[in-house]
Amino acid sequence: MASEITYAEVKFKNESNSSGIYSDSATAPKEKPTSPLSKPGRPSLLFTSLMALFLLLAIAFLAAFIFYYQKYSQLLEEIKAIKDLTYTELNCSKPIEDKVWSCCPKNWKPFSSHCYFTSNDSSSWNKSEEKCSSMGAHLMVIHSQEEQDFIIKILDPKAAYYIGLSDPGHRQWRWVDQTPYNESATFWHPGEPNNEKEQCVIVNHGVSGWGWNDIPCSDKEKSICQMKKKNL
Repeated sequence: MASEITYAEVKFKNESNSSGIYSDSATAPKEKPTSPLSKPGRPSLLFTSLMALFLLLAIAFLAAFIFYYQKYSQLLEEIKAIKDLTYTELNCSKPIEDKVWSCCPKNWKPFSSHCYFTSNDSSSWNKSEEKCSSMGAHLMVIHSQEEQDFIIKILDPKAAYYIGLSDPGHRQWRWVDQTPYNESATFWHPGEPNNEKEQCVIVNHGVSGWGWNDIPCSDKEKSICQMKKKNL
C-alpha cells in the first residue's frame, strides 16, 4: 500500500512539473522579429559616381552635337550658295599640298583664292554691281600689284571695265566688299582721280598703259566680277 502511494505522489509531481512547464511556455510573450530600419543619409558613393559620369557624358554629347551641327549648317550654306549661282559647271583644281578641291565656275578665271569674270555687257556702275551680285559675286577688288597684273592680261585694251571702287562723297574711296582702301596699293593713271563729280572707277588702257580712272557712275562700261573659290 505504501509503495503505491509513493508512486502516485511521484507521478503527480511529474505531471505538475510538466503542467508548469507547459503553462510557462504558453504564457510567455512571443518575440516579433525586428527588421532593420533604413536610416536616411547621403547617397551611396556608387550612386554619386554614376550620376557624375552620366552628367559628364551628357555634356560631352551636347558639345559634340553643337560642333557637328555647326559644321553641317555650314556645309548646307555652301551647297545652297553653289546652287543659287547661275552656272551649272565648275572647273576645279587640287594642288598636291591641299586637301580640298578649289573650283571656279566655267568661263571664270582663277587667281589665288578668287575667281574673275569679265562682262561684255555695258551698264552703269550700280547695274554692273547688281549683275555681279546676282551671280554670287561683286565688282573686282584690287589690293596688290599681282592682282592688277593678272587682270590686265585678260582685258580688252580697247574697252574700259568697272571695278568695285567708288566715292560716296568727299573723295572717301571705298571698296564694295568694305575692305580698307590702301593708297599705297592703288594704280591710278597720272593725274587721276581728277573730278569730284566722277565717283566710280574703271580700269582701262591709256597713254601710260593700264591704270585706274574715275568717271561718272552713270556711264555705261563693261565690268569685272569677283568671287571666292568654292572648296569641295
